[in-house]
Amino acid sequence: MQWQVLTFGELDTYTLYSLLQLRVDVFVVEQNCPYPELDDKDLHTQTRHIILKKGDKVIAYSRVLAPGVSFDGFPGIGRVCVSQTARRLGLGQVLVEQTLSVAAELWPDTDIHISAQCYLQQFYQDLGFKPASEPYLEDDIPHIKMIKPVQ
Repeated sequence: MQWQVLTFGELDTYTLYSLLQLRVDVFVVEQNCPYPELDDKDLHTQTRHIILKKGDKVIAYSRVLAPGVSFDGFPGIGRVCVSQTARRLGLGQVLVEQTLSVAAELWPDTDIHISAQCYLQQFYQDLGFKPASEPYLEDDIPHIKMIKPVQ
């Protein structure tokens, strides 16, 4: 298994299908949250898709978004997910570390923002994020804005 960092144009159709399937499985089905999973943020030329596959299946995924795509003037990360079959292996932490590394390489002197689900606040704090808002609802799920300061 090897991490891949790709733009939308670099994704082959099977990888694209697999990563979208994982995102729908996690964010729509598991969380019982019917919302439009596909957004134009995936297509942005500066978006990077961070992918880990086992065989042909994407088992861990996130994306790095350019400044201003989700957060005014700041890069962000999102759609952080690990397949049910690959959980409890520490991949979530490694995935976020890989994602932060990509973001820092692209925008080295900039804080990284995330809209985290509230139940994951401690997970992100352990990775260096700081709470930056009160909880709010996003797609009827409690979230909190968090910021990873430049190191």
